[in-house]
Amino acid sequence: MKQQRGFSIIIAIFILVVLSLLGGYMVKLSGVQHTTALNVIQGAKAYQAAKAGISWSIAKISSGGNCSDITSVSPLSFTGINGFSVTLDCNKQVVPEDGVNLNVFYITALSEFGVYNSVSYISRGLEVSIIK
Repeated sequence: MKQQRGFSIIIAIFILVVLSLLGGYMVKLSGVQHTTALNVIQGAKAYQAAKAGISWSIAKISSGGNCSDITSVSPLSFTGINGFSVTLDCNKQVVPEDGVNLNVFYITALSEFGVYNSVSYISRGLEVSIIK
C-alpha cells in the first residue's frame, strides 16, 4: 500500500486561496455598492436643490419680478442642502398670441456639488417656462 503524503496540504492551500479571492471580491463589491448608494443620495439632494431654485424663481416672477432679479442673486445656496450651489439663468421673450403680448420666462437651474471632473462631482439641471 502506497502512502500519499502532502496531498491534504495542497487541497487546504487551494481552498484558502479560493476563499481569500472570494473575500477580496466581496469587499470590493461592498465598496462599489456603498459608493453607488452615496451617489444616488447626492443626486437626489442635487435635484431638490435645483427644484428649490426653480420654485424660488417662480415665486420671484409671480410677485412681479423680472429676469434681472433672478440672475443677480445667482448662485444660490440653501440651508439643509449644504455644499450645493444652484446657478440660475433666466431669459424673457415676448410672444404675441391672439392680439395679446405674453411674457414667457425661460428659467434654468443647475445644482452642483463638488468640483467638476472629480469623483464626488454631482449635478442636476431643471428647466421651466412661465407664461405671465
